[in-house]
Amino acid sequence: MRPSNWKHADSLTYLMPHSELTPDFALAHSMNVSASINVLRLLANPTLCLPHYTVSTFDQLPVPLSTAFTKYGTEKGPDIRAVVLDKDNCFAVPRQNTIYPAYSAKFDELRKAYPGSRLLIVSNSTGTSSDKGYEEADLLERNAGVKVLRHTTKKPGCHAEIMSHFRNAPDTGVTVPSQVAIVGDRLFTDVLMANMMGSHSIWIKDGVVPDHGLLSRVEKGLSGFLLRRGYVAPHPWSDFE
Repeated sequence: MRPSNWKHADSLTYLMPHSELTPDFALAHSMNVSASINVLRLLANPTLCLPHYTVSTFDQLPVPLSTAFTKYGTEKGPDIRAVVLDKDNCFAVPRQNTIYPAYSAKFDELRKAYPGSRLLIVSNSTGTSSDKGYEEADLLERNAGVKVLRHTTKKPGCHAEIMSHFRNAPDTGVTVPSQVAIVGDRLFTDVLMANMMGSHSIWIKDGVVPDHGLLSRVEKGLSGFLLRRGYVAPHPWSDFE
């Protein structure tokens, strides 16, 4: 939602320090065409990168996740029937396919609250074309006991594949994107995708290990800029229905 004093920005230079808009920023997205294209949506609506709820680390997630969104729905919160989890720096050390030991109890709690097909791992490394023969996806499924989505398009552009998974699994009961919560550490992929598809989002702000890279600094700089000026995340809805 835009504040009353909103003025259209011609570019992201309006929204973040010019020093952050370097060639390295484009390079950071060069391996993910989906992110490179969809991040341009922020020029028209920068609130698409704002989460509905924020926690520092994975073990701080409220269960059930609906309790995080009470202000968006009824007293009991919205009807969250399924959950999408990012992997790298969300519940696992980047490039590892095991649950970070300190988060095992929380992961088990989520698995019990969202059994079967209702809990889905969607990574931009494991389960993508970068994962030859989906060997890493197979390993992660064995270690986590949760389905890993095999998807042809990387986040944030794989929302159709996610919804197809949930709708084709009878045990989820998912009929619309607002019944899904997306959990991840990236504003320009996980949170942007959630807002694009009309789902709820939870941002893991600090992750398993500190990330002081350029992309992380740009994301946090932009979100801080918007929040200080009164912007809030879009209300969950969907223009894909």
